[in-house]
Amino acid sequence: MQSNSEIVARTYLKTWLVVVGIILLAACSSSEELADDVLLLHSVKVKSDSKEPDISALEPYVRQRPTVKWFVLKKDIPLDTMLTRQSCEDLQTAMQNMGYMNAQVSMDTIVRKKRKVNLTYHLSPGEPFFIRSIRHDIADDTIAHFLGQHPEVFRLKEGMVFSVNELNNERKRITSLLNNNGYFRFHKEFIRFTADSTSGSRMVDLTMHLMPYKASNDAPEVNHPSYVVRKVNYTSGDDSTMIHLRPSVLLENTWIRENAPYSAEDLQKTYNHFGKLSAVKYTNIRFTEVPDTTLLDCNIQLSTNKPNTLSFQPEGTNTAGDLGAAASLTYENRNLFHGSETFSVQLRGAFEAITGLEGYQNQNYEEYNVETKLSFPRFVAPFISKNYRRRSTAISELLLSYNLQNRPEFHRRLFNAAWRYRWSDAAAHTTYRADVIDLNYIYMPWISSTFKHDYLDSVSNRNAILRYNYADLFIMKVGFSLAYVNGNHAFKANVETAGNLLDAATNLFGAHKNERGQHTLFNIAYAQYAKCDFDYVHTMRFSSNNELALHAGFGIAYPYGNSEVLPFEKRYFSGGANSVRGWSVRGLGPGRFRGNNGAIDFINQTGDMKLDLNMEYRTNLFWKLMGAFFVDAGNIWTLRAYEEQPGGQFKLDEFFEQIAVAYGVGLRLNFGYFILRFDAGMKAINPAYTNEHEHWAIVHPNLSRDFAFHFAVGLPF
Repeated sequence: MQSNSEIVARTYLKTWLVVVGIILLAACSSSEELADDVLLLHSVKVKSDSKEPDISALEPYVRQRPTVKWFVLKKDIPLDTMLTRQSCEDLQTAMQNMGYMNAQVSMDTIVRKKRKVNLTYHLSPGEPFFIRSIRHDIADDTIAHFLGQHPEVFRLKEGMVFSVNELNNERKRITSLLNNNGYFRFHKEFIRFTADSTSGSRMVDLTMHLMPYKASNDAPEVNHPSYVVRKVNYTSGDDSTMIHLRPSVLLENTWIRENAPYSAEDLQKTYNHFGKLSAVKYTNIRFTEVPDTTLLDCNIQLSTNKPNTLSFQPEGTNTAGDLGAAASLTYENRNLFHGSETFSVQLRGAFEAITGLEGYQNQNYEEYNVETKLSFPRFVAPFISKNYRRRSTAISELLLSYNLQNRPEFHRRLFNAAWRYRWSDAAAHTTYRADVIDLNYIYMPWISSTFKHDYLDSVSNRNAILRYNYADLFIMKVGFSLAYVNGNHAFKANVETAGNLLDAATNLFGAHKNERGQHTLFNIAYAQYAKCDFDYVHTMRFSSNNELALHAGFGIAYPYGNSEVLPFEKRYFSGGANSVRGWSVRGLGPGRFRGNNGAIDFINQTGDMKLDLNMEYRTNLFWKLMGAFFVDAGNIWTLRAYEEQPGGQFKLDEFFEQIAVAYGVGLRLNFGYFILRFDAGMKAINPAYTNEHEHWAIVHPNLSRDFAFHFAVGLPF
């Protein structure tokens, strides 16, 4: 007789195998009939007879490759000889631009069975050329004098490899410097290079020519004009002639200044600063020359968004099998004080019909939430200079919210007030967030007598973690976080502490202590802890269709002083769609602790420390469908020994044996603006086991015991 869980697991797996089978057939099939003389490109390799230059930098110049459709399965495509010739030419040009002027490229083809071709590009870079001498020929005396005051712009040096790429970089640096210092009409085509080398020598005599200005082909050669901004005008890009922003806001976000030299950098800064204003839809900046002068008039045209929006969003919920519905209504004003301040109010309601509870009168869950948020597109703080406030791209945010939850077991209220800053450094690819103060007040107006008897008051079943989290509590925290994203690397870090200011105040004034020995504020205990989280993702791209994502996450939180237990909202859990996917959400840990499917496993299977290690291979299949294969590892632990969580405490000599491992496959529907994700995970190594079969699940798989299915929005990391 099969259990319900085993039937469900088998149904999930059968459906999954059918879907995967259809995808594989679609990926491997071909809808075209090929002519008998058409060759199929099966593999492409790039080899070099020298360690330099790096082959990985040259592989993108290969124009045709077979398409990898599903992990190791390939779809061979017709060989295009025109693309192979262009690839040879592009590879040779790329090496010459790197300084290998005598580079050569050859191509080998091996035809296998069924007209499949293995193609190899052989690179012979030769020896690089070097710069022997550099001379500057600048026809404009004014520019020559100006550049002489900025020697840092000249980075080509004698003895360097003669590289076309470096020549172009030199042109860009000089052009950028001049564009930022009044030379509105200057562009990089005014800079040319000539190179002379003796036959048989790899040494180059280089001359940089900066040509004089010509307004047209027939115009005479003159010095390059240097422009000054005469006037800055603001106009509306909407039907209305009125710009709905305060004059001070316009000036604060405009870096172009009257009576100052033209600067392309200031132009871009002006675009960037207006672009971050939520009230502004788009910005158009144009310069016009004042006839017979070197003066410019700047016209900034602003089109603003509609200030008021109202949105409604329904959603379905599923909490441990209990189905329900929720809906939210959001009002937003993007220009509250005519300074692009954003004010929003969100109302949300949710309802779930709870099943499986005995001894409780009400069997439903209701939640109502109201959240208000006010954002300022600048630093709102004392002791910050006007110039720094103007240069920063910060957002100041005030948040107030109230949450009401009514469950059969208890009623819970949560009030939150926060003041925070968010800003970014585009040059460093980093964003920051500082929570100056974040106050949470948790109020429990009612707890059912059944819940109190079974879990809070009963001597035989008293749960310290549960008791702590079902009492009134203050949480006042401060925190700082940063996120770094650059190419294939992403790093996040967050640090927060709570209760230290309250602890100092209560110790100073001798505040009252409750029966548990905790200091209280208005007869309510406050939480005291420190918490750190780190997260790193590295993506290795093999082609436009295939990549390997590696993820490592670590978090640790320690309660101290006024707290022996972390608040439930700050505790870690493992398992689920974004963790170790062989387990359901909150189904793993801590340590080797094994839940018993009881009503309070959701709080017992939490911890003070978390480790996540993930590897996921991703590939585009067809249309908007992506496939994935993943291996996950990790667990959670407690830092202290709790009676309710035997085997859950972190121990340096044991934790490695308690790392859980899972594997599985996934499908993603990528619609660009959001991704629907379906993951099927299987346990491989289970640290909470009763026998060897359960421990080494990868060798002794059991669907009803080891299978977990997850549906989520977005990638797991």
